[in-house]
Amino acid sequence: MREDVGMDSSIEGRLLVASPQLIDPNFYRTVVYIAEHGEDGALGLVLNRPTEELVEDHLPDWAATTTSPAVVFVGGPVSNEIAVGLVRCPKQPPDEWSPGFDGSGLVDLSAGPDAIGGADALRIFSGYSGWVDGQLEMELATDSWFVVPASPSDLFTDRPETLWREVLARQPGRLAFYATYPHDLGGN
Repeated sequence: MREDVGMDSSIEGRLLVASPQLIDPNFYRTVVYIAEHGEDGALGLVLNRPTEELVEDHLPDWAATTTSPAVVFVGGPVSNEIAVGLVRCPKQPPDEWSPGFDGSGLVDLSAGPDAIGGADALRIFSGYSGWVDGQLEMELATDSWFVVPASPSDLFTDRPETLWREVLARQPGRLAFYATYPHDLGGN
């Protein structure tokens, strides 16, 4: 039910969609953008976990640049005390800029918004999702995740609450049926 991903294949720039059987509360029905994946492990950001915390309350300099909804998103369970920026097409790419899917990449927020001179889109995350070498591959082997291509609208969606279902619904074949998977099978 997942893209054919070998243990040595990078899935950088793709999405991990939690299978309905993945009940870990950190990742239940999440969509994770994989920003980095290599021999040392993987780093991703949960795209569909907005908080009610306004960016302007935590990083006021970045508030005007943030894509709607202008709230902090939970990027994952690792290092929630740090802020991570995901930006698409910065006007002034920062040093060591390594854009991924659709011209998007991670930015150092400590430099301030003038360092990138504006961007097509920006989202602020509290923490990130991380896997050490071999950990993600093991989770993929147990079908905890579906690996699917990203769409340009996924990374900065203005409807994060429907992203899990939308991403699954557009997949080919039987994978699309998971979009209608109920939260509680006992209710059927």
